Amino acid sequence: MTARSTSAHIDGEAVANGHKGSSNGTDTGKLKDENGRKVELGKKVTLLRGISMIVGTIIGAGIFISPKGILKHSGSVGMSLLVWIACGLLSLFGALSYAELGTCIQKSGGHYTYIMEAFGPQMAFIRLWADLIAIRPAAMAVISLAFGQHILEPLFMPCNIPPLAVKLVTAVGITSAMYLNSMSVTWTARIQIFLTASKLLAIAIIIVPGMYQLFKGETRHFENAFELSKVQLSGMPLAFYSGMYAYAGWFYLNFVTEEVDNPARTVPLAICISMAIVTSCYVLTNVAYYTVMSAEELLASPAVAVTFAERLLGNFSIVVPVFVALSCYGSMNGSLFALSRMFYVASREGQLPEVLSMIHVRRHTPLAAVLIMYPMTMLQLFVGDIYSLLNFMSFLRWLFIGVVVLGLIYLRYTKPDLPRPFKVPLLFPVVFCITCFFMVFLSLYSDPINTGIGFAISLTGIPAYYIFIYFNHRPKWLQRTLDSFNRTLQIILEVVPADQ
Repeated sequence: MTARSTSAHIDGEAVANGHKGSSNGTDTGKLKDENGRKVELGKKVTLLRGISMIVGTIIGAGIFISPKGILKHSGSVGMSLLVWIACGLLSLFGALSYAELGTCIQKSGGHYTYIMEAFGPQMAFIRLWADLIAIRPAAMAVISLAFGQHILEPLFMPCNIPPLAVKLVTAVGITSAMYLNSMSVTWTARIQIFLTASKLLAIAIIIVPGMYQLFKGETRHFENAFELSKVQLSGMPLAFYSGMYAYAGWFYLNFVTEEVDNPARTVPLAICISMAIVTSCYVLTNVAYYTVMSAEELLASPAVAVTFAERLLGNFSIVVPVFVALSCYGSMNGSLFALSRMFYVASREGQLPEVLSMIHVRRHTPLAAVLIMYPMTMLQLFVGDIYSLLNFMSFLRWLFIGVVVLGLIYLRYTKPDLPRPFKVPLLFPVVFCITCFFMVFLSLYSDPINTGIGFAISLTGIPAYYIFIYFNHRPKWLQRTLDSFNRTLQIILEVVPADQ
């Protein structure tokens, strides 16, 4: 990892077999492709594509497989539904806070960019470091494993699936998602719309029969829904923790702000519509589950959606794992699309190698930024203890999201004249910020060893910052080696500096 190199620029001819800096023979200083278009990331994220990115990334495998964490800790059917609604409302507060940040700081990069603007480069680098070396590769590996498990399930029923087969299919899934994101922004967005529609169809397959059962009078599992004998206040924070995790993903549109068409309008509108869709889907899906399963049966089921489908849909239940796999792939695709832009922006800020902020000369995709997670993700997939790593890092997610929203409050006072096309009531970020820090405190209290290890991993970003970024005087031989490596990657990947 190096700061921005000063000698890594090479012309379009060296990169892409005859592509010159100007298509008309005049040296304008602007890089263009063979069609005369500027080599840049275009504004291809429309309102529909923004909604599909948020919804398609939030709704993963969890709502289909095991929504029992909330029920277990809330203690009753009624309280669990209230927690789902409350978590949706709290997530909306956070999402609206990010909408304000996305409209007043119209840069891609999400958490990283906002922490950089509010608290400076060192804090932003610590977040980036934790994301790059552990959080994102592990999270990608986990959702990809869920994809591999469920895409194979119909083929192996009722036998167990060999773990190696799951990992091999998972590797193919990760590779295909990386390839798609590398080749075309437009097709990535179109496929995300299709995958989002698929998972909404899957949810409809659960909700519609469930509502039919409800209207038929199947309400026995809702009797004494607010029975308080099993409700323990000590479990409610854990129920909220599970709920907030299920809603996580509303921030991904902020990672691609520079590619959003009319962000001042599109970002807040996409966030509000998406959160309304997700909250409605989550609550109605859980209501549908309770029309055919008691609380005890739901807690005992290893895959709630499959159990539901077997009871109401018979042999048609075999399609549920396929829909779950498509849902997981949608989360993989949306996450890759968004996260690559964070690495792209970090490179542009000089905190990652310069090649990561370059654009493919014909595809107009941040090819290097897409591929950077591939080696770490594959390593985590085959040799890493992924679930332990996620336990280490789960509290860091909410710590840094809380820091971002705290940054919004801080910017309100330090930069009151900053243009704010969309402005939320101050109560929203305050309530959300308190919730985030409370969940962080809960993690430290309930699991001090794992959270402590995660915190220590993130703190390694401090010496890394000073070694790679702050102290920029390297031996000349090392700098020449790094520059040569950077130029070689440019030629191999056919990428050039973006036309800013």
